[in-house]
Amino acid sequence: MRIERKKRHRACSDTGRRRMVIMRRIVTNSVFCLAALVILTGCGGRVRYPNYYTLNLPAPPDPPVAEKAHASLAIREFRAPTYLRQGAIVYKASPEQIGLYAYHRWAMPPRDFVTNAIIERLRASGVFAHVLAYDGSRDVDYVLSGRLEKLEELDYQGSVKVQIAISAEMTSIATGAIVWSNAVSEIGDVNKRDVPAVVSEMNRTMERAIEKLLTPMPADVGTGSTAAQRN
Repeated sequence: MRIERKKRHRACSDTGRRRMVIMRRIVTNSVFCLAALVILTGCGGRVRYPNYYTLNLPAPPDPPVAEKAHASLAIREFRAPTYLRQGAIVYKASPEQIGLYAYHRWAMPPRDFVTNAIIERLRASGVFAHVLAYDGSRDVDYVLSGRLEKLEELDYQGSVKVQIAISAEMTSIATGAIVWSNAVSEIGDVNKRDVPAVVSEMNRTMERAIEKLLTPMPADVGTGSTAAQRN
């Protein structure tokens, strides 16, 4: 009987120790979870969400009646460096250093914006009978390809500026020859040291850059023989 009582006593003691270990683990896990929650929510208990921005160029004028324009133009999606495709607004603290704002991001990928803006402005130019986004079809006369080289804040040399660089070229589907190309780089001064002011200046500088990129577009490319006439 004494042996059985000792066994029961040891069993009860083991059970009690196991319960204490489990309780300690529960308390420890709860403390870690609470600490993680405090870190995630930050000071004041608020979660910080990103701010989103977009460029907003003036709408191009209605296209003139294209009496002499017969050719069609397809525009490929513009290319861009990898860091411009990540969604964050880019700044440079020095010519060699590229930084990305963690909480200031583009609502639309910049290269998509540039592609759409180029399409709208070439439609409004009246140089071509048809201007459309490239879908892989060769049933057009020309294809325009481009690259957004730079869209960034320059935060060094004692002032804040923005720089935008764009290049493009147009290829004839019939001959494979490049019939037009251009590249521009524009810099604008930012009058206030905050991101909204930077985006506003990017907007103005982008408008100038696109206008200069497309201004020397040769008018005769739209009046040559078309794909339909060749077929």
